[in-house]
Amino acid sequence: MKLRVDYRASLSLVGSVLKYLAVPLLIPVVTALAYGETVLPFVVTILVTVAIGVGLERLEPDPDILAREGFLMVGATWLAVSLVGAVPFLVEAHGVPGIATAVHPTSTLANPANALFESMSGFTTTGATVLGDISYETHTRGIMMWRQLTQWLGGMGIVVLAVAILPELSVGGAQLMDAEAPGPGIEKLSPRIAETARALWGAYLGFTVLEIGLLYALHVGGLAPNMDAYNAIAHGLTTMPTGGFSPEARSIEAFSAAVQWLIVPFMVAAGTNFALFWHVLTGDPRRLIRDTEFRFYTGILAVVTAVVAGFLFVGAGFVTAAPPGETYDAAYLETVRGAIVGGVEPALRHAAFQTVSIVTTTGYASMDFNAWSAPAQYLLLFAMFIGGSAGSTGGSIKVVRWYVILKSFRRELFTTAHPDAVRPVRLGGRALDERAIRGIYAFTLLYLVMFFVGTALLFADATRIGQTLSVLEAMSAVAATLGNVGPGFETVGPMGSYLGFSNVGKLFMTFLMWAGRLEIIPILVLLTPGYWRR
Repeated sequence: MKLRVDYRASLSLVGSVLKYLAVPLLIPVVTALAYGETVLPFVVTILVTVAIGVGLERLEPDPDILAREGFLMVGATWLAVSLVGAVPFLVEAHGVPGIATAVHPTSTLANPANALFESMSGFTTTGATVLGDISYETHTRGIMMWRQLTQWLGGMGIVVLAVAILPELSVGGAQLMDAEAPGPGIEKLSPRIAETARALWGAYLGFTVLEIGLLYALHVGGLAPNMDAYNAIAHGLTTMPTGGFSPEARSIEAFSAAVQWLIVPFMVAAGTNFALFWHVLTGDPRRLIRDTEFRFYTGILAVVTAVVAGFLFVGAGFVTAAPPGETYDAAYLETVRGAIVGGVEPALRHAAFQTVSIVTTTGYASMDFNAWSAPAQYLLLFAMFIGGSAGSTGGSIKVVRWYVILKSFRRELFTTAHPDAVRPVRLGGRALDERAIRGIYAFTLLYLVMFFVGTALLFADATRIGQTLSVLEAMSAVAATLGNVGPGFETVGPMGSYLGFSNVGKLFMTFLMWAGRLEIIPILVLLTPGYWRR
């Protein structure tokens, strides 16, 4: 059988990305040195990623790729960086035989399946975790910073970053960015694709630095006592990629109301098409306000926030009692009810924070929403399927697809009543091609099929090992990993973890995170025999 794909060219470019992954690994090295911790996990990883990267680069000294090779390069890159990203976790837990002993041998990341799950969750900006205890007693600050950094690297896209800075990826960069970028497509902002990639990453970096500065300013101003420099950097690295990892066990609940309000607009920005910010910065601010998808996106956030705020304000948003075995207790339930019910500001704050966090697939939590009533929880479950805008760092199905679907439904109703009418579906005043509309329907159907099949498979695996799993728990776990949301409900809630699943279940959800981040199609294409044959 003669292969139809030039895998050597694809893997050579994967090597280029892996080789330069050594550069961001210097950040946790500096962090570890600053806190007097061992740098061994990162030194070992730097040596591993450079060695593998250089070895793969030599497969094809002058790689040239087309769309077909682009699928392989993008899919393999995300898998490869996640595998390498797990190395620091494993070295911290196991040490290096003959060189150094383990730093934290009891870490849950000592299990390779757990380490890969955590790394994939980071790079795909999912935010689901298998850390049993999130604290500096069980993990060094360097490791926790690496965990945060994986999300920032994956947010705007590892391949998009590579296209922006590596000359060898500028040829064929359009195919690579289309295969990786979240949403139906990426807007070309300049004639050169590398300039487009640099513009997107420039906006991304700018927002990150601004948020870090503002968070630390709250600390200096006395409005956020525990938002020190480390926490400001850590949360700045995971807000803009809509990641949701936090070095605090209670996520954003651990911080003041001022911090929670500040993070909300940055999550909204992270779920917005970054190309719109480029237009704003180049002198066309009206482009943002006129954009159909942006108006639809902000409208959804406003409506869902209002409904949730109403639930919380009148008390209907909370369970009447804390069931045994949940991730919160009766005292916690009474505390949050007393603080929120009847209070306009806290009800609006928690409603806005959790709505924006879930819709944009950030995954932060301002409180444990396991304490919410069933109607409020199912509203959040529905929000997991909305997603951010195309060209944002958000996951899930994406706002623009839902907008087109609703517009096409409306057209079908109109043409049923007026059979002779010709009424195209328009997006921003432009008529959409019917093939593009069919593609949106196909993707959405495929996404929902994967969700239901994934839920059934997760149930089956839980039954195999005797794990008790509720319907809501299984559905939310699959929705949260496939949509790169992060937290689900019950044991996988915002203050819980995915540690209770079997290795098979965790590896399956690792696959869902990988496929979901790349919009499913590129990964499924790689699994079809026809892709590899002439």
